[in-house]
Amino acid sequence: MVAVPELSPEASRLLVSAALSLAALLLFLTFLPTAPRGGHPPAKKMAQLPRGHVHAESLGIGKAIAVLTSGGDAQGMNAAVRAVVRVGIYTGAKVYFVHEGYQGLVDGGDNIKEATWESVSMMLQLGGTVIGSARCQDFRTREGRLKAARNLVKRGITNLCVIGGDGSLTGADTFRAEWSSLLAELVKVGGITAEEAKRSSHLNIVGMVGSIDNDFCGTDMTIGTDSALHRIMEIVDAITTTAQSHQRTFVLEVMGRHCGYLALITALACGADWVFIPESPPEDDWEDHLCRRLTETRLGGSRLNIIIVAEGAVDKHGKAITSDDIKTLVVKRLGYDTRVTILGHVQRGGTPSAFDRILGSRMGVEAVMALLEGTPETPACVVSLSGNQAVRLPLMECVQVTKDVTTAMNEGRFDDALKLRGRSFQNNWNVYKLLAHIRPPSTKSGYTLAVLNVGAPAAGMNAAVRSTVRIGLIHGHRMLAVHDGFEGLAFGQVEEISWERVGGWTGLGGSKLGTKRTLPKKYFEEISANISNFGIHGLIIIGGFEAFTGSLELIEGRAKFEELCIPLCVIPATVSNNVPGSDFSIGADTALNTITTTCDRIKQSAAGTKRRVFIIETMGGFCGYLATMAGLAGGADAAYIYEEHFNIHDLQVNVEHLTEKMKTTVKRGLVLRNERCNENYTTDFIYNLYSEEGKGIFDCRKNVLGHMQQGGTPTPFDRNFGTKMGAKAVAWITGKMKECSRHGRIFANTADSACLLGMRKRSLVFQPIADLKEQTDFEHRIPKEQWWLKLRPILKILAKYHIELDTSEKAHLEHVTRKGVSLEANI
Repeated sequence: MVAVPELSPEASRLLVSAALSLAALLLFLTFLPTAPRGGHPPAKKMAQLPRGHVHAESLGIGKAIAVLTSGGDAQGMNAAVRAVVRVGIYTGAKVYFVHEGYQGLVDGGDNIKEATWESVSMMLQLGGTVIGSARCQDFRTREGRLKAARNLVKRGITNLCVIGGDGSLTGADTFRAEWSSLLAELVKVGGITAEEAKRSSHLNIVGMVGSIDNDFCGTDMTIGTDSALHRIMEIVDAITTTAQSHQRTFVLEVMGRHCGYLALITALACGADWVFIPESPPEDDWEDHLCRRLTETRLGGSRLNIIIVAEGAVDKHGKAITSDDIKTLVVKRLGYDTRVTILGHVQRGGTPSAFDRILGSRMGVEAVMALLEGTPETPACVVSLSGNQAVRLPLMECVQVTKDVTTAMNEGRFDDALKLRGRSFQNNWNVYKLLAHIRPPSTKSGYTLAVLNVGAPAAGMNAAVRSTVRIGLIHGHRMLAVHDGFEGLAFGQVEEISWERVGGWTGLGGSKLGTKRTLPKKYFEEISANISNFGIHGLIIIGGFEAFTGSLELIEGRAKFEELCIPLCVIPATVSNNVPGSDFSIGADTALNTITTTCDRIKQSAAGTKRRVFIIETMGGFCGYLATMAGLAGGADAAYIYEEHFNIHDLQVNVEHLTEKMKTTVKRGLVLRNERCNENYTTDFIYNLYSEEGKGIFDCRKNVLGHMQQGGTPTPFDRNFGTKMGAKAVAWITGKMKECSRHGRIFANTADSACLLGMRKRSLVFQPIADLKEQTDFEHRIPKEQWWLKLRPILKILAKYHIELDTSEKAHLEHVTRKGVSLEANI
């Protein structure tokens, strides 16, 4: 036997303590979950890549990319530049800034500088373009393009990303077309060597459209448009209060020399009395019509009038219609106190919206992939979003269609100009005309339609109610407002609602009708009785997950209660964006902008104090949409969500990542946590863990945003989205009521008589609610498949995590003329 030396009491205590610690660790490792609760599959290993998969992290090795911004600046350009730089570096490529647009490309020297990861830090929330933009006459000449080509070749740059309007992109295409002849000429005059020309034998061009006017055909939204709408709506909301005080008429002029998009969406979003756009001039007697319209509005009880004018507005004969012309007309004919406000360059300024940051970031990633996958045969392309899908479009096809619109307007072919703008623009125009220029008919349809809000309040609900009520009245229906959701329907809190009653509702947050989470099942008898008592023939339910589940209960109740056999339509409205059957919900955009703005302020605080990490808790229930998208828009280092399982090892990796970050010039951190991402790893737990592990390196602060995410005035997107969803829902339910009418009674018990109206990829579609049950995780109140989860790798790459970007699903090149239905199609 081996003799064991006797231990001192102190040594014995230490040995026991160590044994207990080891036992605890082994116990912890034994029960450490390998898959999340709720039936999620184990996390995929990055090594298991699809067949034919290219490792994105090595795609750019040996290549160089230059990025420039040209033409007029637009909010969101910096987000695009940041994404190009960081994703380019991630792929192994060298990335260069070209300062001052094409002028910097021609002048060379310090205007073309290599970018670093840290050089684009804190750019995300800045308006304008940090790398500068300039109108360049030199690049229009061949001599100027020769200088630009030499500057690129000398640095080994053969990939050029241009962010600008149609003029800037046309210049890039010309540059690419001449590239071979420019190199040959440079070799001939000794500007470059034959070896340098051989290494740079072809130039890849990819464009991103940065323009607040949204005047580029082939894209749903250009970078900067949404932010410009935010600036405009802030001013319109402010002007509305002073106009009401003094019973004034305001004429607001917005940008749009050749495109009326800003004017049109502003008019839809604020419920303007009239809008003038260059694509559709008013009839010759427009002065009489305008004055009659303003008079009707005042007689209806309104204390103000709002008229929106695009700066390029003309009449049918091509004569300009100016803000001063309209003011003179109103004062002379009606005697109203009238003021003119020209918004000007304030529309270009300010912080980019969450949408523009995400758009710029997504397009930046897609642009780098398009450049690095490009071949000499690949045509120059524009990367864009169609619905929520990334698309690549031939650059010159888009430019040509854009020019065709201007030509059609110059030649007086305004119907053609509207068609060339695309179905999205036409649908916006048609909805506006319905709401602003058509009055309810004297003859009634004989149908009664009720509208109610269900679930938590969401900004944009009131816009949807206003649109539903007014479009219903235009169809000749009797419109009823139900207060306090299903509970109000059960207790008879129902009243007839008029056209004037919903005036001014588009810009109001919350729910004017009142909303509750109560489900209808326990009130079937009372609800059935009130449907009969009030003679309700159809229901439009605007709300979140409770609206969806409550509608399912109503469908099930049809078997026992014949009164429930009426058509019904659900319009998703919730900040959580967790309703099955729709990629977007009314209210989610407003909540996202609230979170993003808060994150900006918190980052600013962190930048001032240095070495500080903020933990932010967002709403969403089990749905991680807000946390993920706010992470993208706010430049977060991590975003913890329920849908993507994480464990103690992942938390450790995040802490180590932030520790390394504090060694750089960027001494701050931002971490987002969805409120129900994990029942054990709470906000307090993560805060305490980070505080402990970061001792001596960084300190922590936490912030629970809470119900501020449900408040505030709706964003332009939510106002516009709600308005169009309401209009489309009424059109559908009107058809269903007629279809289900038999001998003066309505009987609807088929699956397609109860539908949810949702955005699916590129179009708005009606889906039977019963069919959506299979797509729903009822326990966690989320859809089983969610499109935005594919964006999470981008969030991590932009935060400098070394993960694999799956490029197996590429955005294929499409043609403009054959492009699918747009984001707002079929309204």
